[in-house]
Amino acid sequence: MALSTAFYFLLASSALTLSPGPDNTFVVAQGLSRGRRAAVITGWGMCSGVSIHTMAAAFGVSALLYSSAYAFNILKYAGAAYLLYLAYKAIREQQVLSLKTVDSEVSSFELFRRGFIMNVINPKVALFFLAFLPQFVNRSAGHTVLQMLTLGAIFMVQATFFFTIIGFLSGSLGNLIVQRPGISKWFSWLTAGVFTSLGLRLALSER
Repeated sequence: MALSTAFYFLLASSALTLSPGPDNTFVVAQGLSRGRRAAVITGWGMCSGVSIHTMAAAFGVSALLYSSAYAFNILKYAGAAYLLYLAYKAIREQQVLSLKTVDSEVSSFELFRRGFIMNVINPKVALFFLAFLPQFVNRSAGHTVLQMLTLGAIFMVQATFFFTIIGFLSGSLGNLIVQRPGISKWFSWLTAGVFTSLGLRLALSER
């Protein structure tokens, strides 16, 4: 792969990562409701999901989602159901915090897992990588799969960098909010609303 191609891909990927969208909204909501640690780790989990979509695009699995409405719908509704479950969890965890019955701090593993699962089970992301990565592949140079895996790695690295910054900034404000339970309660409801809207958006999406 030529360095110029990798550079243009990096610029395009960075622009896409920084453009307003569900992923950015998700990370910001986590930062406002839970603080810096939650936002950054959740963002890392979402970025790690790129590795799955890259391999799926490179080895043709994403093509199955594109060609099969049945497979697409199964993954779509599974993703929507998971997001609605996270909305319920956001409200439930805030209630537990208010009652102070148990330590309600979510573990780093759970935060990472949530971000990872949200990214992986979104068929729209899978189809995006199927359409986006091949545009930067030089088929005459051969090693198409290796080129796509390399591009996916570049995308994941830059996304991790920018999501860390987004998570850190939104989480800095969120850390102040978390220290004030009265305000924190409303941001937990905001997070639940974000999860719900993303879930409904995914459920109503088309290929």
